[in-house]
Amino acid sequence: MSAVEVSTDPARLDRERVLRWITEESYWARGRAASTMDRAMAGSVVFGAYDDGGRQLGFARLVTDGATFGWLCDVFVDDAARGLGVGKALVAAVRAEAERCGLRRVMLATADAHGLYAQYGFRELAKPGLFMELPVDRTG
Repeated sequence: MSAVEVSTDPARLDRERVLRWITEESYWARGRAASTMDRAMAGSVVFGAYDDGGRQLGFARLVTDGATFGWLCDVFVDDAARGLGVGKALVAAVRAEAERCGLRRVMLATADAHGLYAQYGFRELAKPGLFMELPVDRTG
């Protein structure tokens, strides 16, 4: 495989492949409804990574206000493409988009690949005690 191309064109995404990766193969969103994923993608800047034949190799999305803040999530690289620079290409493209928008901060949560993200400037929170979350119970 030669160079990896990254595009933010949602029309290029292989929706079925992305849905399988995120809702069936990921550790963080297994079981997520396809309709939820469709809404999530519609409200995000989506990144698809493609080989020179146009086959999608990876996916990421950036949830952002377009001015100050972004949340990088749903980063996934196909098993067959791991170790080929796809993750690096996706994270580099996200960083370039954040810089283009003038964002002050992009955050993410991940159980793995910390070394990859660190190569692009991500680091542990300087003041984790400042951050809180609001879990929303959708069962009741």
